[in-house]
Amino acid sequence: MSSLDLHSDVVTLTRALVDVSSVSGDERALADAVEAALSGLGHLRTQRFGNTLVARTSLGRAERVVVAGHLDTVPVADNLPSRQVGDRIYGLGACDMKGGVAVALRLAATLVEPVRDVTYVFYDCEEIEAEKNGLGRLSREHPDTLAADFAVLMEPSSAQVEGGCQGTLRAEIILPGKRAHSARAWMGENAIHAAAEVLARLAAYEPRQVPVDGLVYREGLNAVGITGGVAGNVIPDECRITVNYRFAPDRSEDEAFAHVRETFAEYAVERRDSAPAAAPGLSRPAAAAFVAAVEAEPRPKFGWTDVARFAELGVPAVNYGPGESALAHTKDEFVEVAELRRCEERMRAWLS
Repeated sequence: MSSLDLHSDVVTLTRALVDVSSVSGDERALADAVEAALSGLGHLRTQRFGNTLVARTSLGRAERVVVAGHLDTVPVADNLPSRQVGDRIYGLGACDMKGGVAVALRLAATLVEPVRDVTYVFYDCEEIEAEKNGLGRLSREHPDTLAADFAVLMEPSSAQVEGGCQGTLRAEIILPGKRAHSARAWMGENAIHAAAEVLARLAAYEPRQVPVDGLVYREGLNAVGITGGVAGNVIPDECRITVNYRFAPDRSEDEAFAHVRETFAEYAVERRDSAPAAAPGLSRPAAAAFVAAVEAEPRPKFGWTDVARFAELGVPAVNYGPGESALAHTKDEFVEVAELRRCEERMRAWLS
């Protein structure tokens, strides 16, 4: 089993984490190493749920916060082991999100008496299907482990505060037609041709810009796929347009679907999947203190992250971590040394 020195500097620890391969579904080696390192810390109570670790202080503070990060990565792309080039650490997961995990582990090890009680969560299977997500599993089976006043998810955000997240919904608009031989097209009704009106409506759609907790979330409703056609000599009797709706935290999943159905009221619409939005809760005292400590102007999160799982439990959350999110999942992903140090310094200020 690989060993981790949680008292080493954050750069060394980031590289050590990167060097332990932990592709989604194969996190055991890294989870073992993290468990061994945390279990030696007397000020924390550590529990293991599969390949997810939960370590918590119990100091009786007035507030409890969660600091969370996932251990897994996307598959290897000839980007192991880690390497340092100048002020950048390269390697699989350096950006998404072993740099953030290193910051959290350093805090867990070295902050013996934080001013807020802290629950540290290091979970598995974030990069694959949602039903396997370790944080989701905790929220379903052990929601008490995530009870808190506020949460920070160490997702790469260039050391900026990204509040909450958009919700996402995928639906299919079903256009019926009548099948016929293409040589006698007048005897049928072309379902693909009927898509023109739907596409024009999508092109003209004006997304809402919605203020939530002082942040403005811009929505979007877009076609992301289209299927139809039977054969090269057949007028198609059905066409399906897949749309993706990114919605603001003021709407639930059901309200988001109702909006899509209203937008295409004369068509059959089927929901395929959805995930809830999350409000940042920046008015909460712990959140306000966090924003002040990290000295970053909050901005909305355009996209979906696991902060939504906290929101479902009534815990406001933000994304904050080292690394540029656009580098996530790329072969040459890296994290800046300066961002690693800045995130640790500012998180430490908040918790001290």
